[in-house]
Amino acid sequence: MSRTEAPPLPEPLGVPVADSHTHLDMQDGTVEEGLARAAAVNVTSVIQVGCDVKGSHWAAETAAAHPSVYAAVALHPNEAPRIVHGDPEGASRQGAREAGGTAALHEALAEIDALAALDHVRGVGETGLDYFRTGPEGVAAQEESFRAHIEIAKRHGKALVIHDREAHADVLRVLADAGAPERTVFHCYSGDADMARICADAGYFMSFAGNVTFKNAQPLRDALAVAPLELVLVETDAPFLTPAPYRGRPNAPYLIPVTLRAMAAVKGVDEDTMASAVAGNTARAFDY
Repeated sequence: MSRTEAPPLPEPLGVPVADSHTHLDMQDGTVEEGLARAAAVNVTSVIQVGCDVKGSHWAAETAAAHPSVYAAVALHPNEAPRIVHGDPEGASRQGAREAGGTAALHEALAEIDALAALDHVRGVGETGLDYFRTGPEGVAAQEESFRAHIEIAKRHGKALVIHDREAHADVLRVLADAGAPERTVFHCYSGDADMARICADAGYFMSFAGNVTFKNAQPLRDALAVAPLELVLVETDAPFLTPAPYRGRPNAPYLIPVTLRAMAAVKGVDEDTMASAVAGNTARAFDY
């Protein structure tokens, strides 16, 4: 089987659910094709997430054009240092860029702020901290951007969607210090069971992606096991993190049932119970 070949459609879910975090703009095929495949397996809505100014405008426009799509808008944690310090190697989809300093960061944040006011934009994210791709020189820009997104989410009454990669303690510190929005979602939850308990105590939603199915992901399954069912979401983060047994092949919202069924097994509940819970949680998190 080719590693580039799309996995087959799974058996449809009995209860409709949402993909709480996807990147349709990075997937093959048209938006309409992707939504149709998802709907065929009872994944009836998606949260389209922006990672930069251009992608956030695209997310908002796509949500406006499709009733089953809601948008989240933001500067990804790795985007903030690229704006401030430049990106001479062109590591992002925008290609090589010169340093713009804090003025350029504030200008980009103002565009995110304007988009966040739109009704079909239901989240501010993905924002947060990423110590995997950005070194110490980018930490200050990341934290300034993160704090600005927290303020934007609270002012507009939108969910905060967090990207946390190898930065658990600092993400929790900033949230506690700045004051988390009423609805906060840890996208692609990557902490352990102890952190899941901290998030649960704070009322943060935890969204699990296809990597919860990976053989080496027992700490994620342990976290899911202790996470309260009323705070759990499911996502693809497509085209990334395709669930087993299709790891390495293209991901898309229609593969949500594969991950959800694995999650139900971890939680010790039946598929419909799991689907009903995450469907209600996603609607509550993103206020739709």
